[in-house]
Amino acid sequence: MDTMTDTETDTTRLAASAPGTSTLDAPVAGHAPRRPPGFGAKLASAFAMFRNPKSITGLSILAFFVLIAIFADVLAPYSPTKVDNTARFQPPSAAHWLGTTHIGEDVLSQVIHGTRGVIVVGFLAAIIATVIAIVIGVLSGYLRGWRSEGLSALTNVFLVLPGIPLIIIVATMFEDPPLWVIALVLGLIGWAWGARVLRAQTMSLRNRDFVQAARANGEPLRRIITVEMLPNLMALIAASFVGTVTAAIIALTTLSYIGIIPVTTYNWGTILNWAGAQGAFRQGQWWWFLPPGLCIAAIGVALSLINFGIDEYVNPRLRSAGERARAMKKKGMNVNDTVTTVRTATTTEETA
Repeated sequence: MDTMTDTETDTTRLAASAPGTSTLDAPVAGHAPRRPPGFGAKLASAFAMFRNPKSITGLSILAFFVLIAIFADVLAPYSPTKVDNTARFQPPSAAHWLGTTHIGEDVLSQVIHGTRGVIVVGFLAAIIATVIAIVIGVLSGYLRGWRSEGLSALTNVFLVLPGIPLIIIVATMFEDPPLWVIALVLGLIGWAWGARVLRAQTMSLRNRDFVQAARANGEPLRRIITVEMLPNLMALIAASFVGTVTAAIIALTTLSYIGIIPVTTYNWGTILNWAGAQGAFRQGQWWWFLPPGLCIAAIGVALSLINFGIDEYVNPRLRSAGERARAMKKKGMNVNDTVTTVRTATTTEETA
């Protein structure tokens, strides 16, 4: 049997006791040294929250609406403003799959083109709000002293800032406000909650061993935040992004429905505004108001499923409960049963 010489043993001990190394990283005879996981591996594990069935279902529904928004000009059978005087208030037919409006406009074309406005405003507002929340929240949680308190005070101001009056003021400044202006306003008033959550989690992470080690090694602030902290905050960032998309879509459709945003900007709320103004609700012309309402509900369900999937990934109790429920379903057991069926072993005497 081969044995290690005294020189090899001393080399191994010196490598294990060197600064910045551990016994796990020390070279072992016949084995390559173990490397720490890189940034790509950390980022891949951070996005593992989207691999559960709830997140996959929600992402599939959301991707369907995104594709409709991208290819709206190709998918829409007519222009949303094209008028057909011979087909007014017509129910669904072969020529108009979702019927027509009071002046003969095709409802399906309006719903398809309205998807683009909803998706653009929702995602653009969420991107703006998430970027601001990451910068303000992570910096205020990592820094100390007056800088941290100043950023926290700024977050508190935006938490109590009234959003609806601000949007009304901005909308009155433009005769026909573009989508990016609406998204900018929604993003500027929607970042504070995400920043508050990220600040609390960053304050917990800044005292962890890996952050202290990076600081002791002289790593710059940008690398500590981007490489060490952000991968551990991806679940909260994703949840904040999804929540902001939901809030922006609800705000856009609500403001369009009540008439604050001009009706010339096509989205699902605008369609509901026209339907209500022309008495479609009273006259039972469901093909005008029901499709945009179902679209709002469907995208809300999709975003909720994504959020549920993220919560299940972040919360160990929810994750273990979901895994246990899926295992029971595979075995043909009822998840809602309060009593577990116990199978008794058959003895040799009973089988005789």
